[in-house]
Amino acid sequence: MKIRFDQKYIPIAATILVSALLYIFSCISFPGFASLQVFVNFFTDNAFLGITAIGMTFVILSGGIDLSVGSVVALTGVLVATLVEKNHLHPLVVIPIALAVGSLLGLIMGSIIHFFNAPPFIVTLGGMFFARGMGQLISLESIPIYHPFFKSFVSIGIPLNKEVVFPAVALIFLAVVIIGLYIAHWTRFGRNVYAIGGNYQSAKLMGIPILGTQLSIYTLSGFCSALAGVVYTMYTSAGYGLAGVGLEMDAIASVVIGGTLLTGGVGFLGGTVIGVLIQGIIQTFIVFQGTLSSWWTRIVIGLLVLLFILLQRFLSSIPLVQKNAAVYFDPRADQASNSSN
Repeated sequence: MKIRFDQKYIPIAATILVSALLYIFSCISFPGFASLQVFVNFFTDNAFLGITAIGMTFVILSGGIDLSVGSVVALTGVLVATLVEKNHLHPLVVIPIALAVGSLLGLIMGSIIHFFNAPPFIVTLGGMFFARGMGQLISLESIPIYHPFFKSFVSIGIPLNKEVVFPAVALIFLAVVIIGLYIAHWTRFGRNVYAIGGNYQSAKLMGIPILGTQLSIYTLSGFCSALAGVVYTMYTSAGYGLAGVGLEMDAIASVVIGGTLLTGGVGFLGGTVIGVLIQGIIQTFIVFQGTLSSWWTRIVIGLLVLLFILLQRFLSSIPLVQKNAAVYFDPRADQASNSSN
């Protein structure tokens, strides 16, 4: 007897279940947790992490990794603050410069990875040190931003009721999510990313443009990190060269918890968004609780990452029969395996 089962949906189903259980438990523990303002804060407080994680998802789907994202957030943030406050340039001029810098760094790292067949871990580790050093070279101190453009932009939002507004930084996050979903699931580039992550050699034999796709992946990641840096300056009204320390680990955790395989080729960008919100739920729960250390966020996230990695390993070990692009459990595979032993 064969049981029809689409295995690729198990990780994201587990992600949705975990997020629902955490949210319900938090709402039961603290009635104020269920308020609309708290829900909106999940998107506002984690907008820069979410934008970074979107770019990271494309990288991991392709079988790569990008450790430079947190440093690029810091570099672009302090660059924006310096050019606006010390050089007196208008933010509409500075923001495109910052986005170009992040994209260029991503393009350079992608080029090194492709042309020199260098490990993404090592290349992006070098990019992390370079971007962090450049950010601190620009300024060792936090630079407040007082430009009226930033203040007016932050005040923009969509009123949800008389008291709650969905702010601009959260709207940017949602816009990036929508665009990312379209790119990942409804464009040729998105299909190429999945193909490269699924099997690099097969993708190469099928004539998929490996060079253009890899360069675009890391350029996109650099762009998202730079945009996250801009959003971070809007959120904090400051730029700081030490901002975003550990942000790359938070982004990777969001992607893994969201059900994307670290080996590439399998995953859903929507799962990454839920992974980001799970981190927001845990952080907010600790704030409501009041007595727990903020480090419990790291502990819980670490346990969830380990849990999802074990789930991925378990799923990859299940005997399956592939038929018509659907996945089936085949009990005969287990019987044959037992008899051979």
